Amino acid sequence: MPHLTSTRAGAAATGVRTAVGIPGYAHPLLAPAQWAELTRPGVPLDWVVLDVANGPGSRPDPHCLEAAGRLRNADVRVLGHLDSTYGARPHGDLITEAHRFHDWYRVDGFLLDRCPTERSALPEVRRAVAALRAVGDEPHIVLGHGTHPYPGYAENADQLVTFAGPWSDYRWSQVAEWTADYPPDRFCHFVHGVPLGHLDEALRIARWQGAATIYFTDRTDSWGRADPWETVPGYWDEIVSRIGTGVSE
Repeated sequence: MPHLTSTRAGAAATGVRTAVGIPGYAHPLLAPAQWAELTRPGVPLDWVVLDVANGPGSRPDPHCLEAAGRLRNADVRVLGHLDSTYGARPHGDLITEAHRFHDWYRVDGFLLDRCPTERSALPEVRRAVAALRAVGDEPHIVLGHGTHPYPGYAENADQLVTFAGPWSDYRWSQVAEWTADYPPDRFCHFVHGVPLGHLDEALRIARWQGAATIYFTDRTDSWGRADPWETVPGYWDEIVSRIGTGVSE
């Protein structure tokens, strides 16, 4: 059993529906069928991240324009990928890229990836989020920490990615106790290398740890040589069937 704190024991009974967040598939030109699958009725999507070229690119991409348009027409929220580089990216660069995403692709918000976690970095992240809030109409902001950050970050975004990594770590992971003060729809978990036989266990861990947005895949990072998020899981239909009906523990 994973190491879980008792403070999350009631999270599975909250009635919050588990949904899928797509961290960012390969370019639509390389994976057209996967992007098309995201508009299929009944797929329980929370949002989809659009990453053109580690950001919006230098000019509008016609394939990404088409993919984003199809998702918007299907009422799927699209988030632009912004790389914080753990706080090293200049503030102005991030905001310029955010405006490009909004102006070109009409995104509904942003994933601030590789977001720092330390208390000392919180003021600069708060500044960035405040600026992002002014781009578009009530944008949805996700901070991609990949681990539990200093608790104050939870007050500055719509969602936090508090786990991003392999199944070998996730199955024994421990949730930070401060997350019990927030609803499950505030947290996201991205897990790669999840075998089909452990998919139900992974979903139980997410529910018990209070994460309503998930992405589980059997793809791996091949010791850092591949991006496990860029292609659809081999058991995609299994995920859709398990959470598409809103079944909870």
